[in-house]
Amino acid sequence: MKQIVVSGIRSTGHLHLGNYYGALRNFIQMQNDFECYFFIADYHSLTTHPDPKDLHPNVRSILAEYLASGLDPEKSSIYIQSDVPEVCEIFTLLNMHAYIGELERTASFKDKIRKQPENVNAGLLTYPVLMAADILQHKANLVPVGKDQLQHLEMTRKYARRFNTIYGAELFPEPDAYKFHGEPIKIPGLDGSGKMGKSEGNCIYLNDEDKVLTKKVMRAVTDQGPTEMNQQKPEVIENLFTLMKVVSTPDTVEHFNDLYNKCEIRYGDMKKQLAEDILKVTAPIRERYKEIVNDDEYLRRVAAIGAEKARESSAKTLREMREIMGFKKF
Repeated sequence: MKQIVVSGIRSTGHLHLGNYYGALRNFIQMQNDFECYFFIADYHSLTTHPDPKDLHPNVRSILAEYLASGLDPEKSSIYIQSDVPEVCEIFTLLNMHAYIGELERTASFKDKIRKQPENVNAGLLTYPVLMAADILQHKANLVPVGKDQLQHLEMTRKYARRFNTIYGAELFPEPDAYKFHGEPIKIPGLDGSGKMGKSEGNCIYLNDEDKVLTKKVMRAVTDQGPTEMNQQKPEVIENLFTLMKVVSTPDTVEHFNDLYNKCEIRYGDMKKQLAEDILKVTAPIRERYKEIVNDDEYLRRVAAIGAEKARESSAKTLREMREIMGFKKF
C-alpha cells in the first residue's frame, strides 16, 4: 500500500517562484510514488480577512497554476479545502484537545500578532489545529513541509498522539516530515533579505509577464560591488546568487562568481541573465496557465473529482472519530 502524503498552499494570490521550488516541483515528483492529497487552503486564508470578491478568483488561479505546473488529477487528489466540510468538524473535535498555552507559544502565532496587531483573531491562534485536521483527516504518513512549518507538523503529531492516548485508540498515525534529497530550497526575495513571500512584496510570480518579471529582477537590491578579491558576499548578493543557482546552469553561476571574485562583476549583466533564466522556467507554465484558467469545465471537473476523493477519505475518518468519542444516533 502506498504511503499517504498531504500538503497544501494558502489561497492568497498567485503562486510564486518560492512556492514552485519549495513545494510544487516536489509535489510533481511525489505523485508518481505516493497516494497524494494536494489542496488549496482557502479556510486558512481567512485569518487575514481577504476581500470576498478576491477569494474565488484566488482559488481559481492557484488551481490552474497547480495544473499548469504539472500536478495530474489522474494521479493525485487535488481539491479545495472548503469543498470538504468534514474538515471543519474534525477541526472542532481536535480543538477540544488543544490547549491555549501551547498555541500561544507557536512561532507563527507570535510572528503574526507582530505583523497584524489589529487583527489577532482566534483563527490565527488555532491555525495549527486546522492544519492538523487537514493532515489527520487523511491519516497521512508523510507531509512535505519547509523549515518554517516543522513546528506545526510536530503539533500535528502531538494531537494525533494525544487523541490516541486519551481514547485508547490507534486511529491516527503520527506523520513524519517528508525529506527530499539534499537541503530544502529556500528561495530568497528580491528585497535582499528573508525568503520570498507574498506578504513581503518581494515575489516573482509564475504568471508574471516577461516585461514585468524582467523589471522586478532588474530592481533587485544589490550593493556597490566587491572591493577586494575573493571577499565574502553580503547577504543581498548571496541571495542573488542563490536564485541563480536554482534557475541557471552551473557554468553560468561559475562565470558570474568568478567575475565577483575578481571584482569585475556588473550586476546589471547578472540580473539580465538571471531574468532570462527565470523566464525559461516560468514561460511554459504561464502559457499552460493561460489555456487552463479559462477552461471552466475542466477546472470544475478537476475540483469536483478531487473533492469527491477527499470527502470519501475525510468522512471515513470523521465517522471513526465520532464513534471513538462516544457520539451515537438515537
